[in-house]
Amino acid sequence: MKTALQSFRTLGLLLGDLATRRATSAFLGLGLVMAIVFSPQATQVEAASAFTSLRSPGQVGLVASHRGASISAPENTLPALQLAIDSTAAFVETDVQLTADGVPVLMHDWTLERTTTGTGPVWAHTAEQLSLLDAGSWYSQEFAGTKIPTLADLLAILRPSGKSAILELKGSWNSEQVQIVVDQVFAAGVQHRVMVASFDLMTLRAITDVAPGIPRIIISRTVVGDPANLAAASGATAIAISQTFMHVDPEAVERIHRAGVGVMIYTLNDEAAWATAVSLGVDGIITDTPTQLDEWLAGAQDAHRTAAND
Repeated sequence: MKTALQSFRTLGLLLGDLATRRATSAFLGLGLVMAIVFSPQATQVEAASAFTSLRSPGQVGLVASHRGASISAPENTLPALQLAIDSTAAFVETDVQLTADGVPVLMHDWTLERTTTGTGPVWAHTAEQLSLLDAGSWYSQEFAGTKIPTLADLLAILRPSGKSAILELKGSWNSEQVQIVVDQVFAAGVQHRVMVASFDLMTLRAITDVAPGIPRIIISRTVVGDPANLAAASGATAIAISQTFMHVDPEAVERIHRAGVGVMIYTLNDEAAWATAVSLGVDGIITDTPTQLDEWLAGAQDAHRTAAND
């Protein structure tokens, strides 16, 4: 049986001009940008990674909206996630944690103080207790009363949209905990449009054990040594590196590509950073401003075409 990586390479996907990007976004939405392969159990259809056709310097990678469109609405809430889905970004990215009673909810911080009216760790509260909190008034009064969404809430709006998602599992998860997320993803029927990301190697290995066909991204602020070793240890087809590391070690993108691994950069919100990332040939950019990034990419490509024709 072909691996997910081999199956996807036959597509030879390269994101090009704006028309192609938007057509590709629709393709992603239909799940066709990812080659569909059968899991070893032959009872589940899962997806190959979007990072198996690697970009060259100057080629445009995919756009992922960070914690939803968090520049325009409170991060990781349904308003921000819906704005991201409605944008031209191919992926919406969000953070997932488990409540005390094992319900996946969307929250970046370990504690509730910064973005809600609650206090203490997320994991110390039940889903019902979290549902009583205000997760929007810290951002602006316009969003007062906005609730902490569950993963199920996101999947409910993701499914009809046709868009794809990157789910960052915060902290360390075992196979039983990962299974909760996997079950919800499959129940929503979006397993071919979801990738899982984590800083934690054991979490990604748990995903490999539970659902080996779901693509995985290892998040690492720096990459020391051979990137192939990091990818092999985590079962990842892409590495997400920080904006700082992109500047400290710009050759890292080429080094990771030589290992046959995709590269995402987080979190880029200005034109100078976007230009650097594109010049390096990164495969994906995570941003708080997906619409502005797509507009900049379109303008940059128009300028490039004009210069080429002069």
